Amino acid sequence: MPKKIFIISFYLYYNVKIEYSLHWEKQKRFRPEITDDLLELCIQNSEKLKDRNWEDTFNAIVRIPPSGRILKVVYKEIYKDESKTIKILTSYWLD
Repeated sequence: MPKKIFIISFYLYYNVKIEYSLHWEKQKRFRPEITDDLLELCIQNSEKLKDRNWEDTFNAIVRIPPSGRILKVVYKEIYKDESKTIKILTSYWLD
């Protein structure tokens, strides 16, 4: 007789807030084509890659569909209670 296997998956939902570092606030003036929508798209559609210089920092690299350009976002994730904060350190085009 076959055994029944039940798979239960749990999803944690966090209130996500996005903050900017001082460096990104300055660089944002020189890169107006990188919008908040592109930053969110990059973080959501990329794998979580560890940064080689800082251990608590992640990289997100993804190709942006209409233009075909590759965007890289360097960010930190900060968890407090039931909220999650993503701090954008910098972002730039690779090509």
